[in-house]
Amino acid sequence: MLRPEEARIGVVGLGYVGLPLAVAFARAFPTLGFDISPARVAELRAGRDSSLEVSPEELAEVRGRLEVTDDPEALRRCNVYVVTVPTPIDRHKRPDLGPLLAASRTVGRVLKRGDVVIYESTVYPGCTEEDCVPVLERESGLRFNEDFWCGYSPERINPGDKEHRVTDIVKVTSGSTPEAAELVDALYRRIIRAGTHQASSIRVAEAAKVIENTQRDVNIALVNELAVLFHRLGIDTLEVLEAAGTKWNFLPFRPGLVGGHCIGVDPYYLTHKAQEVGHHPEVILAGRRLNDRMGAYVAERVVKLMTRRRMAVPDARVLVMGLTFKENCPDLRNTRVVDIVEELRGYHARVEVHDPWVAPEEARREYGLELVREPERGAYDAVILAVAHRQFREMGAEAIRALGRPGAVLFDVKGILPRDQVDERL
Repeated sequence: MLRPEEARIGVVGLGYVGLPLAVAFARAFPTLGFDISPARVAELRAGRDSSLEVSPEELAEVRGRLEVTDDPEALRRCNVYVVTVPTPIDRHKRPDLGPLLAASRTVGRVLKRGDVVIYESTVYPGCTEEDCVPVLERESGLRFNEDFWCGYSPERINPGDKEHRVTDIVKVTSGSTPEAAELVDALYRRIIRAGTHQASSIRVAEAAKVIENTQRDVNIALVNELAVLFHRLGIDTLEVLEAAGTKWNFLPFRPGLVGGHCIGVDPYYLTHKAQEVGHHPEVILAGRRLNDRMGAYVAERVVKLMTRRRMAVPDARVLVMGLTFKENCPDLRNTRVVDIVEELRGYHARVEVHDPWVAPEEARREYGLELVREPERGAYDAVILAVAHRQFREMGAEAIRALGRPGAVLFDVKGILPRDQVDERL
């Protein structure tokens, strides 16, 4: 098996996870970044990252050590492949392994004796060895754990977070044999300042990743259910959470929309595997149902507020502020803000969406939405503050209120404005 100092790294997939990882590896090893998108490769070669995860200065720092390409044949120069492609769900909420298996085919075609393949994509326990390895064997003609080895080190990227970067978060590592596990851990120890945690098997590492976000999903679901209850009781949820948070071991979860590529997706990978082995995961699926319904619930609350003010909801102009799945990042993957938009359109309201972080062409391509560049002052019957972007916080309640007509509804999903300056908040 190769020694760490002999590693030539190939990162497959240069998105939110792959690019920061490739930059980190390039500081310690010769690194090739591969992506199937020529446009993505072109922007990175020009020193720009549209995901805003890596700065132009950081890209310039590794110029000459990080090569980016959309030519899969270039991967033949590598001997360690790190797969960082997305693992989404389909419209039936089932795991979609299409990108992962396609990346495995790409790697399998260039795989050589002695090479190591490390997966970072979030999957269910067993996926690496049961689904990906057979593809690698078939495409390469090589034998697993004889000619090549595998590892799994789950990604822990938090899009938009400039404090918790890839090198500052403890990395779980694993390998298909003890020797492979030690090599994988040694490679990551070279680049992860926070250190590593070597799991006993790939399956343990896979399970550890998928429960990280499942745990958060269930906790948010509990708080979302409490928010629905407290609203009926006439109690402000955020005040309750602030009071409860004075106890040292109270978990500080807040209500809201649960989207993105992790929390709103990963639990379905775990429940898929659970049902495959004959276990029905009641708590996890209940949490998913609750969180998936929150967008419609917000829309219903807004409609009730408008109705109480004798506003005609059909043809009413409603402004939704924010489209991304979280604040201060341009990531639209699995955003649940679209649930608010669709529900309001079901009432025949005229919904407009404004988000300064989103490229208009991406909103159009992903969701068929035409973004409003500058909302019209004094034009809206209701304003929904859906995402806590820095720009919206800086506007303040008065400026946001000014976007609405006299008597317009202002609903704060994220609780970023004082309670007495909004009509309702989640």
